Amino acid sequence: MMRILITGAAGMIGAKLVARLLADGQLGGKAIAGLILHDLVAPLPLPSVIPVVCLAGDLAARGASEALVAHRPDVIFHLAGVVSGEAEANFELGYSVNLDGTRALFEAIRSAGYGPRVVYASTTAVFGGPFPEVIPDDFAPTPQSSYGTQKLMGEALLADYTRRGVMDGVGLRLPTICVRPGKANRAASSFFSGIIREPLNGLVANLPVARDWVHTMASPRAAVGFFLHAAVMDTARIGHRRSLTLPGVAVTVAEQIAALTRVAGPKVASLIVEAPDPAVWAIVQTWPRRFAASRARELGFMAETDFDQIIQAYIEDDLRRG
Repeated sequence: MMRILITGAAGMIGAKLVARLLADGQLGGKAIAGLILHDLVAPLPLPSVIPVVCLAGDLAARGASEALVAHRPDVIFHLAGVVSGEAEANFELGYSVNLDGTRALFEAIRSAGYGPRVVYASTTAVFGGPFPEVIPDDFAPTPQSSYGTQKLMGEALLADYTRRGVMDGVGLRLPTICVRPGKANRAASSFFSGIIREPLNGLVANLPVARDWVHTMASPRAAVGFFLHAAVMDTARIGHRRSLTLPGVAVTVAEQIAALTRVAGPKVASLIVEAPDPAVWAIVQTWPRRFAASRARELGFMAETDFDQIIQAYIEDDLRRG
């Protein structure tokens, strides 16, 4: 039996991870005894025979992280964070949530003294240019955004606290997750989902960057799989480099649109309109485009192999259910 804590549980990936865990009822062959869900706004509980505790608050606030760790979760999925565009626009908030909240959680784990598995949501924005055509696993992270800097600091903390035996940490450098359901968020990468999601829902979608821009993406379905695998994998195989660059599908925006045309037809794809946005472009152009992700693949992390599959995952998991 195991207890699981999820921070950022009200977010898109958090909610999908919760739903999957409740549906499975187990993780790594062990029955789930309970879930502790935390976010700034308390997540809404789903019907389940598994006990679920839903809590709200700021991880960096005095005593907040200690109260969560007092449940002694065996696995902690740390997803809480301020997204890229918001972290760039609000410098203080980004550091408060992405760095101070993370350190407060890790310190609470250290004080508890029992060594849980911690899976930390990081980002490929930890990399900065100039970039080679394909980013190898040993490419030095030199972020060029506040978001990437904050996440890299979190990775360093994860590695150090793991080295000292405080936790058994795994950092996941997520590619852009696409297609996100619901409304656009303040992430600079939000349009990658928007140009697929909105047309499939009969709405016009603005395209703020050039169609020849290349980006690497994976579906929410794949993202949930990343976290579940990281929670049960043999971390002895990772070594001291605790953060992994994850696989995804590298495509141009034009290839995204071509895939949408194949899946849904030209009428749907015609709802995408050019709307250049210098602020979005200023952030996006600092990101790498393609990744080798060799270590992650060797360790069993899997994603889609083409963008048609990513669109199909959205249709099956969100559009049809919606």
